[in-house]
Amino acid sequence: MKKPTFILLIIIFISSISFAQQKYALVIHGGAGNITTENVPPELAEQYKAKLTEALLTGEEVLKNGGTALDAVTATIMVMENCPLFNAGKGAVFTSEGTNEMDASIMDGRNLEAGAVAGVRTIKNPILAARAVMEQSPHVLLSGNGADRFAKEKGLQIVDPSYFFTQKRWDSYQRIKKQKEEADKHGTVGCVALDTHGNLAAGTSTGGMTWKMHGRIGDSPVIGAGTYADNNTCAVSCTGHGEYFIRYAVAYDISALMKYKGLTLQEAANEVIMKKLKQAGGDGGIIAIDKDGNTSMTFNTSGMFRGKISKGEKPEVFVF
Repeated sequence: MKKPTFILLIIIFISSISFAQQKYALVIHGGAGNITTENVPPELAEQYKAKLTEALLTGEEVLKNGGTALDAVTATIMVMENCPLFNAGKGAVFTSEGTNEMDASIMDGRNLEAGAVAGVRTIKNPILAARAVMEQSPHVLLSGNGADRFAKEKGLQIVDPSYFFTQKRWDSYQRIKKQKEEADKHGTVGCVALDTHGNLAAGTSTGGMTWKMHGRIGDSPVIGAGTYADNNTCAVSCTGHGEYFIRYAVAYDISALMKYKGLTLQEAANEVIMKKLKQAGGDGGIIAIDKDGNTSMTFNTSGMFRGKISKGEKPEVFVF
């Protein structure tokens, strides 16, 4: 065997080993809030766990085959958007006017590119629209009819608004219509991922807050508030009382604490969610993953639908 050929084979062999050993990980949430055994009985909890597991395995399938974190985040969130259990896509809650208005965002940790949509009403999978804004437009955030029209022009699946109707969310809307108070805040979905190439990505999708004012936009489509990803620090997706997450720029704050103060991911998450946010009266939680594959699922509420998976590990899902 000629020497150059032998050296080339060695390089290929070493590269293949390096790729095989490269870690990957993925974390998801399905919303945080007043999640207790009283309002989430065992049978329902098992349904949530089953769907969370399905979402994790969907994302892992992308990552273990060398796919990107962006693709994993997108595929994972679509599973939850298509499930009426969660307050995103098919299970979106109703506004005070009895309509569905959905928000979503996605961010690429490689280059800080991001895309988002807000107040959309006919896009089956808002996370796909958010990604289209990032990749196929010069903008970051599109809203309302403009976002719906953009998605249609890009060939995304458009559905009649009646598609988003679910009896559970309608019943919640009717209760609140009578009570004139907020309830059932949990259900927003999100995903963060680290791929085998060392890149991070984050995405979030939601139907917003039950009985919200027409046109209200929370933190989910706001880059830096509900979603953030930077390969130098971490990827974050948030869920909870959006107004507080916007005011405190929660997702970015966690990244900034790591970047400028040298905090670990968990230290930064605790500082923001368990101290700053809690002291201000903000409820909710985050999922996050750093550039080394460390993960966090931190919340200051009674529960958060959540799960994680990494190379060589079985999926883990939690409710309370």
